[in-house]
Amino acid sequence: MQHEPGHWLFWVIALFAIIFVRYLLFSGGYDWLFTRKLRDRLRGRVFPRKTSTTRLRRLEILRSAGVSFIFAAFGIGLLWAWAEGYTQLYTEFFSAADWVWLALGPVVFLLAQETYYYWVHRWMHKPGVYEHVHKWHHESIETTAWTAFSFHPIEAALQAVFIPIAAFLIPMHVFAFLTLLAVMTLSATINHAGVEIFPASWARIPFLRGLVGATHHDVHHKRAKYHYGLYFTFWDKWMGTEVPGFGEEFRRVTER
Repeated sequence: MQHEPGHWLFWVIALFAIIFVRYLLFSGGYDWLFTRKLRDRLRGRVFPRKTSTTRLRRLEILRSAGVSFIFAAFGIGLLWAWAEGYTQLYTEFFSAADWVWLALGPVVFLLAQETYYYWVHRWMHKPGVYEHVHKWHHESIETTAWTAFSFHPIEAALQAVFIPIAAFLIPMHVFAFLTLLAVMTLSATINHAGVEIFPASWARIPFLRGLVGATHHDVHHKRAKYHYGLYFTFWDKWMGTEVPGFGEEFRRVTER
């Protein structure tokens, strides 16, 4: 694999284009489908907007372009590390352990990322840190699908750095790893889109009611001392940072 700076810059730009265009298509499509096309059918599940979001949406897209470039830089670095054999990513099954990690790897990854994100997220809310790292994201009080990638560059780097660290430490099949990257994009969009797509029945199933959705994360953007989770709510429950009575709020939204 070549190592010339121009070669790497080309691939960073190429990967940036893929990430950013995917963001535009996915966030735009999600916003159009759930908050416009199906607005009448979803009724109270689409959260009302208290202020115009046109100017903020443009700012979110601009910031997301910068974040996409940062993600691309980390992605190319990880690709190089994989090609040089520094990661635990694999493409073939040579032993029973490879099959075990096919299922176990994504589970360990998600739990580790949840733990990492929860505590980094709480740290980003500390005075003196919040103003320089996390404030940009919270300017989107009324979130939309476009908010999913709207971060300060430092926050984007803090999120992105977990991915290569996980690839260095956790055995994962490449396709499982790529699936996890898609799950990350889907989760970020669902949580910020301002429309609850999870059904009311999920509140009655222990595992499913432990997933973070739009209602759960919307609370965080309006009441920042609660709900720091990424995919799951267990850290919020264990650490007392889930807003009291959230279960009732979820049922109120989903049963309208």
